[in-house]
Amino acid sequence: MNTKSNCQLSVIIPVFRSEPSLIELYHRLVDTLTYECTSFEIVFVEDCGGDNSWEVIMNLAKIDERVIGLKMSRNYGQHNALLAGVRVARGQLIVTIDDDLQHPPEEIPKLLSRINEEFDVIYGAPHQEQQGFLRNMASKMTKITLQSAMGVENARKVSAFRIFRTQLRKAFKDYRSPAVNIDVLLTWATTRFGSIHVRQDVRKFGKSGYTTRKLFVHAMNMMTGFSTAPLKLASMIGFLFAIFGIFILSYVLLRYIIEGVTVPGFAFLASIVALFSGAQLLALGIIGEYLARIHQRTIERPAYFIKKTTRNIKN
Repeated sequence: MNTKSNCQLSVIIPVFRSEPSLIELYHRLVDTLTYECTSFEIVFVEDCGGDNSWEVIMNLAKIDERVIGLKMSRNYGQHNALLAGVRVARGQLIVTIDDDLQHPPEEIPKLLSRINEEFDVIYGAPHQEQQGFLRNMASKMTKITLQSAMGVENARKVSAFRIFRTQLRKAFKDYRSPAVNIDVLLTWATTRFGSIHVRQDVRKFGKSGYTTRKLFVHAMNMMTGFSTAPLKLASMIGFLFAIFGIFILSYVLLRYIIEGVTVPGFAFLASIVALFSGAQLLALGIIGEYLARIHQRTIERPAYFIKKTTRNIKN
């Protein structure tokens, strides 16, 4: 027999072209949370997918006051939508879950049972990714990048299915950059991360908006937006090529001194020039990415703009 835990829960769901799955997702959430929490709310953040998802959300809000709908003015991305939902959440705990039913709402009790005084954030890590080979590889690369940006070991188990304490959002309440990653922002408030294995179902409707290319771009955005690792890499490459140049110069001078001849061959010279030029361009490109980030921060471009809401909510 299930007993309700004494918690107030907010479930945040970024919505993008998920009209077919929203009704089922809503009913499964209500069926699960009714027996788990004393009170809960469901926040749908519609990220301008171009289908009728917003109409479905408005209808749900009309029949259930626990449903809150936010509609973005344009497509900002999953993490930006999550940030908008996190900032209006009123529960003591926040659960984030995808809209495609790959994360079963019935697994939320596992997250609730895991979070305690020892942890502030718990990730629902799937036993096995239900994706293609290339997507799985790209996802693993993104998590390795995220580990560098977050600086915590559990970054390898990061998932969009997570639970954390609402009070953590105080650490990033004034964050305004358009480049958003919820997992990195959470590290600004805590280092107490944990994980638990959960079931992951096969996607029933539509296709994922995260292609291999988008995952790669996302990883690059995280590295340049929340970490100085690329700059350190550029410095290291410059140092190594400087050492390499010293060895080449020493070789040329020693051959001239010992044998009295210079190193012949245009191909050799062209290869060295191309090698060093490539290293310089790589370093300049990395510096350019950081300058672009600085420019975006100085113009204060917002992380999102809410166009409509099903309830008057003060941010």
